[in-house]
Amino acid sequence: MSDNDVQQLLKLSKQLLDAVDHKDWNTYTNLCDEELTSFEPESQGHLITGMDFHRFYFEMNPTGRPRQSTISSPMVSVMGDVALITYVRIVQAIDEHGHASSSSFEETRIWEKQDGDWQHVHFHRSLIS
Repeated sequence: MSDNDVQQLLKLSKQLLDAVDHKDWNTYTNLCDEELTSFEPESQGHLITGMDFHRFYFEMNPTGRPRQSTISSPMVSVMGDVALITYVRIVQAIDEHGHASSSSFEETRIWEKQDGDWQHVHFHRSLIS
């Protein structure tokens, strides 16, 4: 595993989170495989396959309120053309009354090298209680 791969995967993961925070569907779909799979709180324990489930959250409630994600304590493992990244994601947001809040999630993301480029193929996100 090269340091270059680690840095590139962390950069791509941050771009992915920025796309989610800014509801940038074009960037998100460029980084993700069309058959992206996921387990996340919104799916209530069900495995989600494909992009339609995620598109709903990009299109709903376009409030324009600021939000940002920080990757904390990342661990990266590269196994050939597959990479596993785990970290705690801290999300800071401003509500409609101007009050700041933070929430944290444990995230695992799997990237696969396809035609020379890393594509996001699976994630698991859990709310930290």
